Amino acid sequence: MRIGVLTSGGDCPGLNAVIRAVVRTSSELGWEVYGFHDGYEGLLEPVSFTVLDRRRTSGIMQLGGTILGTTNRGRFVAKIGHGDKAQIPQEILQQAKDTVTALGINALVCIGGDGSLTTAQQLYEFGVPSVGVPKTIDNDISATAMSFGFDSACTCVAESLDKLHTTARSHRRVMVVETMGRYAGWIALHGGIAGGADIILIPEIPFRYEYVVQAVQKRMMAGYRSTMVVVAEGAKAEDGDYVTTKDAKRIGEKRLGGIASQVAEEIGKRVPWETRECVLAHLQRGGDPTSLDRILGTRFGVAAVDLIRQGKFGHMVSYMNDQIGSVSIPEAVGQLKRVSPDGQFIQSSKMMGISFGDTPVVYEPAS
Repeated sequence: MRIGVLTSGGDCPGLNAVIRAVVRTSSELGWEVYGFHDGYEGLLEPVSFTVLDRRRTSGIMQLGGTILGTTNRGRFVAKIGHGDKAQIPQEILQQAKDTVTALGINALVCIGGDGSLTTAQQLYEFGVPSVGVPKTIDNDISATAMSFGFDSACTCVAESLDKLHTTARSHRRVMVVETMGRYAGWIALHGGIAGGADIILIPEIPFRYEYVVQAVQKRMMAGYRSTMVVVAEGAKAEDGDYVTTKDAKRIGEKRLGGIASQVAEEIGKRVPWETRECVLAHLQRGGDPTSLDRILGTRFGVAAVDLIRQGKFGHMVSYMNDQIGSVSIPEAVGQLKRVSPDGQFIQSSKMMGISFGDTPVVYEPAS
């Protein structure tokens, strides 16, 4: 038995834990593992791979990134517009299938987000036995309660807020911190709460600038020396749209970013405090994985090999109620998992006084 493994899309902490687990589990079964370089691109000419064994993958679990390399561009791009998906050209799928056949590979383990898993499903439908492993710091893949990389990203946000609190208090400033997350607010919500944010703006709850400013002014009137605002890159005002970077040459999904600058500018117009923005960007993707992400990645890698052993192709590993299971890939990528505006997490946050910019804030203005 010979299987392939690849990492596709954006990198994140925990990928190497999955690769290591795939190799170690396969080794116990007497299987060979080929690791393809730079995601699905490694399946195309010039074909690029490394034969992986326990020695080659020793000591990689604690490392961030991926030893195989990855890409979210190239000939396998499956994301266009704001979350829309595209069909991979048939000639590209055929080239990948020919590579798999020529190398005698019996199945592929495809590690990636919704776009990469959409590609895995298209390969499976084209005749390439494939299983998926969910990977995204955004935590927006349906049918799994959590994906590895998310905890590491939230830890980065919380630790960054810890540092920003001190400088904000020293200068009486409003700090606006932009996080990743695309169209889901999980990172901003979890990281913001862990880091003591006062205002959290997420895509699922359109906000009004007047309410955000009211929340800042309430803190000023109460004698606080700073306010911490966390805004997800996909957040938008009630009468606004997604803020994207201008990159006319970019192929694939539009790149979100720049909302922190707009929020900081609007707040700065209306309050006497200095306002500064900080975009965390790829800091959230980098660094070593947390222990939670190492464990989750390991469990996912073992489960992916087990799916192949059972012949359950076209399925993705999933995590629910502390148990590892599986779902069909179409079921997993059919829709994004987003924060519920009426859910317990949001309601408990509001009970603590955190503003989401969607309701008026009552305060006593200075006379």
